[in-house]
Amino acid sequence: MSFRLSYLADPGNPWFSWQYVRDNSDTILAAVREHASLTGRAVLIAVLIALPLSVLAYWFRPLAGPILAVSGVVYTIPSLALFAFIAPYLGTGATTVLVGLVLYALLLIVRNVVAGLNQVPPEVREAAEGMGYGRWRRLFRIDLPLALPGIVTGVRLATVSTVALVTVGVLVGHGGLGQLIFAGFQNNLYKAEIMTAALLCVALAVVLDLLLILVARLVTPWSPRRAR
Repeated sequence: MSFRLSYLADPGNPWFSWQYVRDNSDTILAAVREHASLTGRAVLIAVLIALPLSVLAYWFRPLAGPILAVSGVVYTIPSLALFAFIAPYLGTGATTVLVGLVLYALLLIVRNVVAGLNQVPPEVREAAEGMGYGRWRRLFRIDLPLALPGIVTGVRLATVSTVALVTVGVLVGHGGLGQLIFAGFQNNLYKAEIMTAALLCVALAVVLDLLLILVARLVTPWSPRRAR
């Protein structure tokens, strides 16, 4: 125990080192690119799946409970266990990581999209029906535009959550910055490697969240300019 404490206090093994960043810039950038790529692809696929599911839950209310329940059950499965369940069927490639990330993102997006659609004022829907809008036309012209704040909120939550979960993909060899964190612990607790990857992971989540806030303001100019 005393040896371990003395090692952690070793000034030759600092928590952050510019020398480490300079010497390993290519490896770090490759990890950031993989992390961002996995996050972007997972959230995009989750959105493409979640939107139809949310519309079904909105149009056919008896389906709302089962859809939210199934996605909720998947969300409660520990990430390591989920990747371990998927790996025997899909192997240990990036596809396994993507499937797991998509499954986790679904609940966050579906729940917020359904909530946004349900918040469309009834009088607005009735006015659209009175003007002869059919179900599909009302969906694209009225419901989805008014539900955009809820949709963006769901995407933001899913994005930040996915950035964190990508690191667990190290279990199957595709963890982005998680690879560096894991390698740092394996490499005699190389603290600079661990801290650099952790800081970049947080920075990536913050940058993506800020970008989504900007997108939300551009696509919903009518919404109040308040802190989100």
